Amino acid sequence: MADLNQLNGALAHCVDADTGRDYLAMKAVRELAIDAAGAVSLQIVLPYPAKSREAEIAAQVQAALGKLDGVRSVAVQVSSRIEAHTVQRGLTPLPGVKNVIAVASGKGGVGKSTTAVNLALALAAEGARVGLLDADIYGPSQPLMLGLQGQKPESPDGKSILPMRAHGIQAMSIGFLIDAEQPMVWRGPMVTQALMQLLNDTRWDDLDYLLIDLPPGTGDIQLTLSQKVPVTGAVIVTTPQDIALLDARKGLKMFEKVGVPVTGVVENMAMHICSQCGHVEAIFGEGGGGRMADEYQVELLGLLPLEMSIRLATDTGKPSVAAEPEGKVAAIYKAIARKVAVKIGEKAKDFSAKMPKIVIQNT
Repeated sequence: MADLNQLNGALAHCVDADTGRDYLAMKAVRELAIDAAGAVSLQIVLPYPAKSREAEIAAQVQAALGKLDGVRSVAVQVSSRIEAHTVQRGLTPLPGVKNVIAVASGKGGVGKSTTAVNLALALAAEGARVGLLDADIYGPSQPLMLGLQGQKPESPDGKSILPMRAHGIQAMSIGFLIDAEQPMVWRGPMVTQALMQLLNDTRWDDLDYLLIDLPPGTGDIQLTLSQKVPVTGAVIVTTPQDIALLDARKGLKMFEKVGVPVTGVVENMAMHICSQCGHVEAIFGEGGGGRMADEYQVELLGLLPLEMSIRLATDTGKPSVAAEPEGKVAAIYKAIARKVAVKIGEKAKDFSAKMPKIVIQNT
């Protein structure tokens, strides 16, 4: 009859494909037990969402433990538990939000907003509670991408607003509050104040992750975000071409200077796939994102193709992960999203919300 030591020994050889570590080292194994009849039961609780891989993980563990002498059955329950993680010094997580992830680029036109919305949908598809804040005050695009253009959010008390909902995520944008053709002719201080109001006055409902789709550049909005908003990590989106990489480096260095850890780099438009013949060609060059990641010792999270279906999906208000959840493009976004979540999950946890509040008052 196998004992707990033998069970743990077998589990030590079960390596998680997303982290490269075994489930014991990850401290993901819970309530491991074996009864007199040889029935084994346990839970695998991951620190990141991985709904698409739960069956695979369960089968992996069942196969490893089922080989032991005396084991008659193995019942594995795989789930995720997302915790709040540390942010910049002096800041605490937002109410209703465990982790904030900034999605940034040094320049426009690299597909950052498309990447942000699909990463948000991918995290939600993997089982997380996700929100998306469109921080581009001058040129909001998320209402169109989410199929919410023309819709207005509700305010239950005249002070706060309820987030819009689409494809299983919560969303907020200045685009929900103004006419589509109204230009935002505002100076920097007004823009940053609007961003903070959108962020703080929205009633985010128990989010594991809030992704912030930043405008391109390293100006007022980016600086305000890094100084006043508790950001858990940042994702840099670039294309392989040198001019995009030049500006992406500036964005990465900005986050480094203000103490926001860069989770990794996503190389968008890494290759063009012909919709007629399937021919693959690196029309913007190749390897740029990888070289940048190596130079700054961050992870290359993934390569996304320049494919017509991605553009068509966002233009029609149903991004790729929602339009074709089992498609190859959605699979790439989900793999990138899990890598981001894994990197976030490896950070130190934030316990400020669990600490008691001490109030001193006169009696």
